[in-house]
Amino acid sequence: MVLEIILKALYFFLPAYFANMAPILLKGIPALNKPIHEKLLGKNKTWRGFVLAVLIGTLIFYLQKVAYQYGFTRLALIDYANFSVLLGVLLGGGAIIGDLVESYFKRKNKIKPGERWVPWDQLDFVIGGLGLSLFLYVPPANVILILLLLSPLLHILFNHLGYWLRIRKSKW
Repeated sequence: MVLEIILKALYFFLPAYFANMAPILLKGIPALNKPIHEKLLGKNKTWRGFVLAVLIGTLIFYLQKVAYQYGFTRLALIDYANFSVLLGVLLGGGAIIGDLVESYFKRKNKIKPGERWVPWDQLDFVIGGLGLSLFLYVPPANVILILLLLSPLLHILFNHLGYWLRIRKSKW
């Protein structure tokens, strides 16, 4: 029962997880490689990353919706047939907006790009993704708690994996 709700929470949040990873994984795409606002957010926050994060979040949600229609319902926290892909836009867009807000405050606190800012580096996209998704769906409190507790651990794990695979320059 506990494992099932954990898996359902993580599956629900896949659009935000993938949106958060999209700017790093797709950094080789040359289009829109301009900073959104270098002074406020730093040079690493680009239009490419923003657009790709929203698109990837939307695509993952769409794939979840299709999988649900073909009978893959076991991990579904929601009835995907009753939700527009707008929920994927909100999860993916919220994740990247959360990252941008964190970057703004990081600059305000004179923390250099790439330097650790625990726990905000690990929670920014979770708070953003959940925050925007609330316009269409309010998850149960236990799901929110699971996402707030497990996402930072998964974030660190995947950043280490990216470092070992030479996708990232730092472990986190």
